Amino acid sequence: MDEKPEGHTDGIHKEDQGKPVEVEEMHSLNISKDDVNKLEEGNKEDKDDKHAEQGDRMNKDGDLDSKAQEEVNETTREDLAEEEQEPVFDGTEVPGMQANRCSSTRSLDPDPEEEGSVWPEKAVALKNFVKEKGAAVTSVLRRLSLKRDGVEQANVDVDKDTSDSAKLGEQAAMSPRTAERSAWNPLNYIKVSRDTDSESKAEHGKNNIEESLLPIATKGRIILYTRLGCRDCREARLFLQRKRLRYVEINIDVYPSRKLEIENVSGSCAVPKVFFNEVMIGGLSELKGLDESGKLDEKIDFFISEAPSPEAPLPPLPGEDDVSDNGPVDELAVIVQKMKATIVVKDRLYKMRRFTNCFLGSEAVDFLSEDQYLEREEAVEFGQKLASEHFFRHVLDENLFEDGDHLYRFLDHDPTVSSQCHNIPRGIIELKPKPIAEIASMLRFLSYAIFEAYASEDGRHVDYRSIHGSEEFARYLRIVQVLQRVKVQDMPREEKLAFFINLYNMMAIHAILAWGHPAGPLERRRLFGDFKYVVGGCTYSLSSIQNGILRGNQRPPYNLLKPFGVKDKRSQVSLPYPEPLIHFALVCGTRSGPALRCYSPGNIDKELMDAARDFLRAGGLIVDLSGKVAYASKILKWYSVDFGKNEVEVLKHASNYLEPTDSEALLEIIADAQLKVIYQPYDWRLNC
Repeated sequence: MDEKPEGHTDGIHKEDQGKPVEVEEMHSLNISKDDVNKLEEGNKEDKDDKHAEQGDRMNKDGDLDSKAQEEVNETTREDLAEEEQEPVFDGTEVPGMQANRCSSTRSLDPDPEEEGSVWPEKAVALKNFVKEKGAAVTSVLRRLSLKRDGVEQANVDVDKDTSDSAKLGEQAAMSPRTAERSAWNPLNYIKVSRDTDSESKAEHGKNNIEESLLPIATKGRIILYTRLGCRDCREARLFLQRKRLRYVEINIDVYPSRKLEIENVSGSCAVPKVFFNEVMIGGLSELKGLDESGKLDEKIDFFISEAPSPEAPLPPLPGEDDVSDNGPVDELAVIVQKMKATIVVKDRLYKMRRFTNCFLGSEAVDFLSEDQYLEREEAVEFGQKLASEHFFRHVLDENLFEDGDHLYRFLDHDPTVSSQCHNIPRGIIELKPKPIAEIASMLRFLSYAIFEAYASEDGRHVDYRSIHGSEEFARYLRIVQVLQRVKVQDMPREEKLAFFINLYNMMAIHAILAWGHPAGPLERRRLFGDFKYVVGGCTYSLSSIQNGILRGNQRPPYNLLKPFGVKDKRSQVSLPYPEPLIHFALVCGTRSGPALRCYSPGNIDKELMDAARDFLRAGGLIVDLSGKVAYASKILKWYSVDFGKNEVEVLKHASNYLEPTDSEALLEIIADAQLKVIYQPYDWRLNC
């Protein structure tokens, strides 16, 4: 959103981002201007008193030199600004933009190179001061230590006599790859998120009892049979969760062969059905009846100490009822595999540049001529057919395929594909590519099953740990491998919208499970830009799907360039114009993001409008009628160009999805030019 000159408001008084965060975070509908001013004055007095008290202690001791005191004051100012909203970073960020932006917006993450040269002296000086003077700056040092732990690369030389300093030195001495693995442990994201929540709630005197309740340790196994869209199945999940019982869910729509298993035991395929080991407990009504009579606790006690017998139902087996790997063998793929084993693939020079894992067009023509018994011109045409099927491509995309000294590279030998794409672990698939409509239907069906089983009913919370070990997620990984050589250019708008939204949401879950939840803007930039899939022979990141495909190749926030250039083949897949409602459907794993749900091409527009209503009415846009203040989600600010030309048009667009009374009141305040807009802080924590 473009900043407006002073005095030009377009009918809205825009709140300055420099206001205290406490004011920005207020969501009450009964906030008056006087209350806000009093709160600001009170906060200012508290901070001044705090700084004055700390300054008196330092002056009284008199042993801290001017340099150390400046460092403490600077750190304190950084702490006060720590909760200010960070800008959006994604994979299309232009190098150097962060440094240019620091002149106007304070960066919360230090530059690794600068930090490596300045930090050791600061750490040692502050640590010695704290040792001598007690707890005067303990909180400051703790914050500095937390910030230092987030730096991945630093070349430090610290005092070996101090154990803490030695630990910092060991961490900084790690190789970048080792430090990266340490910072991106994929199984620690929930722990980190919960630890952060616990600290925050402890500071406010709150205890979340439910979060501390872990599942009961048992020797037995619970099997829950369900099907898609079943209300009783949802109630059965919640019942077992409240009882702290860990269970394995078998959806008979996903595993149709299991219907016969239920019929053989119970005489009916009605669900839900719950088994404690080999004993069938029954459905939801039977569970509730046992609980009311007190007999359920007896069965649970027996189930805790007894392991399942061979007659007990088994969890889903790897590859069970999975048809993603089925299909006819692609004869072209067989020829390409033979071609890869025959021709010379090596690093070569081309137009004063070095390209890895390449082969000459003339060598490929020689192979095709001999292997397929073709004339040279016919071999060139056959090679063009292979290139059009995305088996290989020109290293500079100068042509499809020609004879001569042109360099070409197989799809799985491309450096970006081999290093950043996570849906091509086994190389080129030898099965014939399925139609994109069939793959999209499989993806939609599986996503629906995963969201229903491992996400809360409102879609706001996701059980990532259970998804990680599920057979459904393993099947998803097999499905996305089939996307390597599909045709996506000619998809209709509705099918393209639903397919890429569902793919984005599942791809974000895959990225979090593979790399962990990003802790800061630089890690978010890496997750949005470096975690990729290869689809139809081209690579797509989360950012390129959102901004390149679904937004019609629009410039991402805080970026200067569009995702796709003029000659980029991916621009042929982009939608012709931005779809603003996709911002209420794309879920990247944050708490301030929209709810997780599945989308279908036949009803995509209505589903997107429903998603917009749910998001904006659930806190995405709060209107304080008495104070004439609108508290809006940062999504409406970051992507304002998709909703309107200015802030007035953005709010008018958003008002269409509010409750009718709230919408009318908002439009009246906008017409009177009395509305003040405050953008809510964005909660980047994991939505677990």
